[in-house]
Amino acid sequence: MEHIPTSKFEDKRSLVIEELVAKNVFKINGRQLYELSLYELLKEHTDKSLSS
Repeated sequence: MEHIPTSKFEDKRSLVIEELVAKNVFKINGRQLYELSLYELLKEHTDKSLSS
């Protein structure tokens, strides 16, 4: 099978989701993390990092 490389965008998005899950964040505004855009994920990630 041929390996299809993921984009840097998807890599970053996956990393942010993993970090939010590690902080016990599974939903934002009632939506699952995988449903959100990278912008929304980064906003929540930044807010959580600043409040810690």
